[in-house]
Amino acid sequence: MKKVITFGEIMLRLAPQGFLRFSQANSFDAIYGGGESNVAVSLANYGIPVDFVTRLPKNDIGECAMMELRKRGVGVDKIVYGGDRLGIYFLETGAVSRGSKVVYDRAHSAIAEIESGMINWEEVFDGAEWFHWTGITPAISQGAADVCLEAVKAASKLDLTISTDLNYRAKLWNYNGDRETIMTELTSYCDVILGNEEDAEMHFGIKPEGLDITTQGHEVKAEAFLSVCQQMMIKFPRAKKVITTLRGSISASHNTWAGVLYDGTKMYETRQYQITDIVDRVGGGDSFMGGLIYGLLTFPEDDQNALDFAVAASCLKHTIKGDANLVTVEEVNKLMGGDASGRVAR
Repeated sequence: MKKVITFGEIMLRLAPQGFLRFSQANSFDAIYGGGESNVAVSLANYGIPVDFVTRLPKNDIGECAMMELRKRGVGVDKIVYGGDRLGIYFLETGAVSRGSKVVYDRAHSAIAEIESGMINWEEVFDGAEWFHWTGITPAISQGAADVCLEAVKAASKLDLTISTDLNYRAKLWNYNGDRETIMTELTSYCDVILGNEEDAEMHFGIKPEGLDITTQGHEVKAEAFLSVCQQMMIKFPRAKKVITTLRGSISASHNTWAGVLYDGTKMYETRQYQITDIVDRVGGGDSFMGGLIYGLLTFPEDDQNALDFAVAASCLKHTIKGDANLVTVEEVNKLMGGDASGRVAR
């Protein structure tokens, strides 16, 4: 099987232990992660050859981030080096009615200062069949947006499948870039588009027809998003599949989770999972994307199976501490088959 390539920023995540608030913390747990690197780790766990491309500072912290990827089986030889620092984000984990909080410290990170021409994309894509990026990368800086555009153009020229997770982040897009124009151009190259209702509205002004999502809570039905998928396909005619995750937030500790996939003709829907006593929901969407890419590559004629795999994989991620989903294909298949008992495997 040919490689998958992902491109984005890996960061140092610092979090108070357990459910402590920032003001209570005397120490922080250190973990490395980021949207596109999390997808790469998922794929490596499933046995898919995958390279992660980024720009790292040539210092001990950059080396630690690279080593974390390497030990998970992700290819790191296409990473470029430069800049002075690795981006950081601080995470305060919420519980019950108190939501989690994220504070970014990623200004002037190595990838924020990346420039066109620093990555040889034709060399990166040699032997690859799939390229994945997210809406986080072009939000970091104009340079990161420019390099992301270089990447999708090169991937398109080489006839790779291109996917994106739109991933709107309200705390980013601080460099005065025209978000809608940038995201529209980048997304126009994509064959597979993942995003929820907030992503579609904030990036492109696309809303579900006849429905106010904010009033629906966790009772939102999959059919409500058909109009979003249809509008996305009209706006992006290259897209072959538009996928939406359906997260209902009953509390910070209890979410419902499902997904839908629209192929331009038929809408596929998964079962709804009840995820109670969440361990860590950060990276949930990334784990879905990793499962989806694996599913579409493994079951190219079975979109329902691919979607079911993605939702089950992401459901399991909510039980894993850290950004990345460290589960196996066998564990995902077990949950897909209806075994959610969590019994000890002896």
